[in-house]
Amino acid sequence: MSHPQPDVLIIGGGIAGITTALELLNLGKSVHLVDRDQEENFGGLAKESFGGMFFVNTPQQRKAGIRDTPKLALSDWMSVAEFEEEDHWPKAWAKQYVYSCTDHVYKWLTQLGIKYFPVVHWVERGLYKPGNSYPRFHMVWGTGSELVKVLVNHLMSHPRAKDALTLSFGYKVEELIVSSGKVSGAKGIIESSGEPFEIAAEMTVAATGGIGGNIEKVREHWYKPWGEPPEEILNGAHEFGDGHLHDEIAKQDGNITHLDWMWPYAAGVAHPNPRRPMHGLSLVPPKSALWLNYQGKRFGPMPLVTAYDTKFLVEQVCKEGKKYSWQILNLKIAYKEFAISGSEHNKAIREKSWIGFIKTILLGNKELVDDMLENCPDFVTANNIEELADKMNALVGTEDVDVNQMREAIEKYDAQIDRGPNFFNDEQLRRIAHARRYRGDRVRTSKFAKINDPKGMPLIAIRERILSRKSLGGIQTDLECKVLTRQGEPIPGLYAVGEAAGFGGGGVHGKGALEGTFLGGCVLTGRIAAYDIAGKKLI
Repeated sequence: MSHPQPDVLIIGGGIAGITTALELLNLGKSVHLVDRDQEENFGGLAKESFGGMFFVNTPQQRKAGIRDTPKLALSDWMSVAEFEEEDHWPKAWAKQYVYSCTDHVYKWLTQLGIKYFPVVHWVERGLYKPGNSYPRFHMVWGTGSELVKVLVNHLMSHPRAKDALTLSFGYKVEELIVSSGKVSGAKGIIESSGEPFEIAAEMTVAATGGIGGNIEKVREHWYKPWGEPPEEILNGAHEFGDGHLHDEIAKQDGNITHLDWMWPYAAGVAHPNPRRPMHGLSLVPPKSALWLNYQGKRFGPMPLVTAYDTKFLVEQVCKEGKKYSWQILNLKIAYKEFAISGSEHNKAIREKSWIGFIKTILLGNKELVDDMLENCPDFVTANNIEELADKMNALVGTEDVDVNQMREAIEKYDAQIDRGPNFFNDEQLRRIAHARRYRGDRVRTSKFAKINDPKGMPLIAIRERILSRKSLGGIQTDLECKVLTRQGEPIPGLYAVGEAAGFGGGGVHGKGALEGTFLGGCVLTGRIAAYDIAGKKLI
């Protein structure tokens, strides 16, 4: 099947591809966007996301008394990124993002109708080195689902859409078309019929996401300092984020960099209603739960506590003989603190219901907790520690969990709480006290809750596995999103945006991320690419 030649072919219908298409229409270009998924899933992984976005010096921050600056944010970014000297383009992109994200992402989306939750969330605060010095995680009111909905609505209702936009779903791109050294389109098959297609275009944009949906590729590029990859890795990425176009671009001498820079999560659980093999969910680990290794031993000397350093959590779990872990809590803590990242399991926020949200904060997320207890195979409950250990061992089919070791960890922690806050000498309790000083965390964090509390029963154990999510490396680009060769020269006719480009430059985050920087990176790269294709400059 052949198609009329557009100015631009966009491969991939996630948020980066949608943003690129929308801006190209605004700039007078014709667009053909192809996506391997079905039309009802238009929006990719962003549609499933929580919708958090990293911005600097916003009205929400200023209203909360936060005096953030790009200079401080860039310093925090560099601390977490741990760039090497040769990482020229990732470092240049980091500076470009931090200094541009508020004007060219936050304000642009606001003009399109996006609204943000009034309280900025504080994640990745840093553990042994600086992380986010201030709260910067701006949550879209409506989650990533709303973000995609708004952008798609603007795209589909664009005055030029009828004449200048073509959307094709179920199209699997297999290779690029190259003529006289210039990329001039792509070809592949329509998966529903097996019919081949070929699309010629003046410019081609790769917007196909990362490699996280291809677990074999994740294993192949597993970050060596973490040792061998876990025996089981849950899939929390998009199923079509398989890295195929990365390989095709590499055949054209495109520079694919830092695929071992990944952003997995330590607290993955099996999806109760999986839609793909090893489909996993990313928990927001309760701060008041005890995090234990596969044997029931508490991690330490630094205990594992969420919201400070996600990479550290993954590193610690992967140092163990078996690379999965447990969180131990009780039902009372779960109702107060338990959450799952993403739009699917945050109904009140997704549906923009203030009443539902406030009800969840005041009364706890009982519906979500009860659903996971009943339907997720990674949850077990018991009325005492001995019974809990037996059920944990039965779940994994081993005798690895040592009940005496687990009892000792729980009793020591609970004894600290009995001393009272003036005498806390446990790092987890100190960090809970720190978190509760910020209003965004106080309402979602228990006030020093004991684990083995008769008033909080039953006890709960959650088996947590490593979850594949985002690719921090990818197709290297310059600051205009032109794909670069291994020699550092642009490949004529080819651009890369979003996660395919490591969210900018083949790895804008470095080895770590400040969170909320993924969706923003997709929007910014899409806008920059569109402007450059149109012969204009956004920044």
